Amino acid sequence: MNLRFAFALNTRDQFEEKYFGNLDKFVVFELVSGKLKKVFEIENEFKEDAAGPFGVNEQKAENIARKLLSHDIKVIVSKHFGENIKLVNAYFIPVKMLSDIPEEAIRAINDHVHWIRDELNNFSSGYKLFTIKSGILKTTIENNKIRDL
Repeated sequence: MNLRFAFALNTRDQFEEKYFGNLDKFVVFELVSGKLKKVFEIENEFKEDAAGPFGVNEQKAENIARKLLSHDIKVIVSKHFGENIKLVNAYFIPVKMLSDIPEEAIRAINDHVHWIRDELNNFSSGYKLFTIKSGILKTTIENNKIRDL
């Protein structure tokens, strides 16, 4: 199976300054012959689920994680992540986009996919956060909480 990415996008197919789990859909890309190719979209049926204290909704995070895992997603891409990132980075490599334009993420990921593969090969959970502007920066997510799904 090829490496799959879920981009959290709005109805205009753009990143938006909302938490990953609050966007309209997840557009799934697959790494084929070294390049990202769009393969399908998943409606975010959980986007309206309310957050709990401090913006955390563990059930919402688990529901979204289950949905994405069922489609063999390994990397999640968004403009903004909330506290639930501490729950989901046990299963996915999170990538934060500083631009609204998915094509910029595609270009940067295509250029630096070896870093993402390296993260997957060296860790089985507790993945680092990758941030994309013109290149990629990798940082640690503090206080991650690993849960079995």
